[in-house]
Amino acid sequence: MTKGSPGDTPDKASDRAARGASDASDASDAWRRWHEQRVATVSAPYGPLALTGTHWLEDHPDGQLPDIPGRWTTDGDAVLLTAGRADGLTVDGRLLDGEARLTADRGPVGAARVARGERRLVVLVREGLWGVRDFDPAAPARRAFRGIAATPYDPRWSVPGRFTPYDTGRRSVRVPNADGRERGLALGGELAFELDGRAHTLQVGVEDDGSLWAVFADATSGSTSYRFRFLRPAAPDAEGRTTVDLNRALLPPCAFADHFVCPFPPPGNTLGARVEAGERELR
Repeated sequence: MTKGSPGDTPDKASDRAARGASDASDASDAWRRWHEQRVATVSAPYGPLALTGTHWLEDHPDGQLPDIPGRWTTDGDAVLLTAGRADGLTVDGRLLDGEARLTADRGPVGAARVARGERRLVVLVREGLWGVRDFDPAAPARRAFRGIAATPYDPRWSVPGRFTPYDTGRRSVRVPNADGRERGLALGGELAFELDGRAHTLQVGVEDDGSLWAVFADATSGSTSYRFRFLRPAAPDAEGRTTVDLNRALLPPCAFADHFVCPFPPPGNTLGARVEAGERELR
């Protein structure tokens, strides 16, 4: 009788081994497709590489934004844009000659209400502060992009995890952001998992669809990988179980353009382990 479960026959053991190899191959293929889609997404005409500026209106009290025509001012819970025909700005596809009151854009960048030719001017609000992001498909970073350096799939980095929500519900912690400002980061609980027999936890946010989101660093951060990364585990089941797949660790948007305001990891989200997995840096 061969090693394995009691009553195993060589044929059964062989079948299990074949299924295991097939599962690993399927997971590797799925990761490869995921990576290819990521490269396509970030290099798309209005992907993160196309961002050329984020301008906060409080920094421009005269309403004049760098390299953006028109006058942009706050108007209560919206932005008031004033422009003439010569400015070449369109709102909802129509040339603006006068004023337009704008709320924050919620959809994809390509669907932003304000445009100037191929550029899209996205209105955003963060903690009551209004800003405008300038996305340009002709951005130098997009033309220079050569891909994302990522470690090939390894099953040892995909492990079971358990999510425990905070007793008090969601909480907010203040963390530095990539632009040097400090902002609140909404967190919903802790995600526990093990790597090589060592226990780890991450404070995570909970998205509207129930999936989790974490910003973390590890012992490779700033050396063989970007200074911090994102992770998006699937929504946990009723018992809090999910999968922590570090093969899908993501570069944050600010790795592609300096004009994003990515949050840094909150306290406790720097792992002592070397996570040699997932996306590491731009090529």
